Amino acid sequence: MSADPTQVLAFETNCHLFDGCGFPAPGLHSFLFKPLWGDGDSNLYFNKTMLLALLGSVVIVAFFWAAFRKPKLVPGKLQMVAEAGYDFVRRGIVYETIGKKEGEKYVPFMVSLFFFVWMMNLWSIVPIAQFPVTAIIAYPAAIAAIVYLMWVCLTFKRHGFVGAFKNFTGYDKSLGPVLPLSMTIEFFSNLIVRPFTHTVRLFANMFAGHTLLLLFTIASWYMLNGIGIAYSAVSFTMVIVMTAFELFIQAVQAYVFVLLACSYVQGALAEGH
Repeated sequence: MSADPTQVLAFETNCHLFDGCGFPAPGLHSFLFKPLWGDGDSNLYFNKTMLLALLGSVVIVAFFWAAFRKPKLVPGKLQMVAEAGYDFVRRGIVYETIGKKEGEKYVPFMVSLFFFVWMMNLWSIVPIAQFPVTAIIAYPAAIAAIVYLMWVCLTFKRHGFVGAFKNFTGYDKSLGPVLPLSMTIEFFSNLIVRPFTHTVRLFANMFAGHTLLLLFTIASWYMLNGIGIAYSAVSFTMVIVMTAFELFIQAVQAYVFVLLACSYVQGALAEGH
């Protein structure tokens, strides 16, 4: 096995079934990477996930720039794909959640958000990269924080201080005696739990999916010995199945993340009771 526990990958070990060595199971060490630049101890460094996030941003910008650099009335293949993706987010998420009139101004942000999250997820199945950036909780937390700040600021801008307070607490005087309890729960849920769940929903799905892919990939290599080859074939089949499933989940999680962001904006724009 590799001497460095933070770099245990299936192809880095000569350990196989029946060789008298244990199974190199994936764990938290599978989500740690050495700095490509700088010193990890000083908190000033640049590692693989940062590189993937940067490359992902470049890929998205390059794709849309190439697609719309010289737009045509009769679009070519690249422009058609870009327009389909843009229109899917605009009509299928933003308009459906916020409405056409109010939602149009938020379309660029939501489109950018969708494709960024999707690209960060997709790195999981890209050769060499093979890691979903959103499986590191700091990344979905940062994106969710941007959505959270936009939602809070928009709520104050639309309703003022008193109106925003009512919005955050779900103020409804018809609740009578239970109103204080209801307002406390709503306040806690909206301002504290909401950004946490928005973060964890994306992070947990990508973390679990990558762990399963690692598990079956390493198992395929580990059992590639003697009679274990038959087991290895089954495990490798699961790698293919899980990769296909991950493709679906990656898109779904990007969709859900943006859908929730739109629902927050819609809530901020909604008229008070």
